[in-house]
Amino acid sequence: MLSASSTPIIEATLPLVGERMPAIARNFYSRMLTAHPELFDGLFSRSNQKNGSQQQALAGSIAAFATHLIANPGTTPEALLSRIAHKHVSLDIRPEQYDVVYKYLFEGIADELSDVITAEIAAAWTEVYWLMAHALIKLENGLYAGLASGNALAPWIVTGKTAAGTEAMTFTLVPADGTPVSKSLPGQYVSVTVMMPDGIHQVRQYSLSAGTGTDVRVFTAKLDADGEVSPILHRDVHVGDTLILSHPCGDVTLAEGDGALILASAGIGCTPSASILRSLVEMNSQRAVTVLHAESTLERWAMREQMVDDVDQLDFAALELWLENPVEGPDDRSHAGFMSLDNVEIPADATVYLCGPLPFMRVIRNQALLSGVPAANIHYEVFGPDLWLASA
Repeated sequence: MLSASSTPIIEATLPLVGERMPAIARNFYSRMLTAHPELFDGLFSRSNQKNGSQQQALAGSIAAFATHLIANPGTTPEALLSRIAHKHVSLDIRPEQYDVVYKYLFEGIADELSDVITAEIAAAWTEVYWLMAHALIKLENGLYAGLASGNALAPWIVTGKTAAGTEAMTFTLVPADGTPVSKSLPGQYVSVTVMMPDGIHQVRQYSLSAGTGTDVRVFTAKLDADGEVSPILHRDVHVGDTLILSHPCGDVTLAEGDGALILASAGIGCTPSASILRSLVEMNSQRAVTVLHAESTLERWAMREQMVDDVDQLDFAALELWLENPVEGPDDRSHAGFMSLDNVEIPADATVYLCGPLPFMRVIRNQALLSGVPAANIHYEVFGPDLWLASA
């Protein structure tokens, strides 16, 4: 809980700090990564630093946390913290690293707020930082304690590599050693570490696209021609090679119960939907499931065969497809254009899962809310830094 002395200071300075937080975040990352370039090796994404998304996510999350403390005294934003904690565990972030972040973040704050900073303002924002840091450390310690092994990262051998649509590749892996393996939940992801040509390791998160067992991992990666990691995976990683994977992470998972499900995805966002669908088949589920997917062309749909087969195996599942560029004679489950919930029947007890580009998820979430789905029943997954939750 924010102290009585800091509360009015944070409330008064939040508009200014929020306005300048993007510049503070850029200043912070520049300072920290200049002093510790080794943090790029297996931790920070060079691509996200270059395009500014990591800076935006950090700035937004701190501002969102401070805003919540003012608006909801005595509580913390659980959804924000849970999302960050899972990401940190997938990267093997440890408590001592928060001290490093604090040092350079507050150097950045002092620099960017040099015209207004006082000892009282610095102390109040220090309190906000450590309230957030300690809340995250507590969550992360709990997640680490639940892992099957004290090693957050472990080697896995690639046993399969197959094309998934025209732009993605599915990788199947098995453990390379005796490190105990955590069971995954439908909808979770793993961090995948790949060595770059310059010897630096880069990490990306990929949703598990099939199965929830412990003896195999299956993930599907879309090729980003301008990226660093996916071209290496597509071009240079072969059957027999070893990759470093994290334990499964992610808090957007299939909820227990018998209520109806709406799985809405676009593009490569179909991978967590595919994982949830496969788990329902494995459970012989009798839940009502409506699968909605949007794609530019039918050929690009990465998980097409798996998802169509799984829908056909479920007694109470239906599939609808939207294609921006439909081919001649699309099947009776497809529509031309962009996804819309206007003519989709959504049961009163439905839980909605979204994954895809941020603009797509904003539109579908708004439509789901207008149809009567409670906000608490709408869940989403973001690939990369979460710029939505931090700005909510």
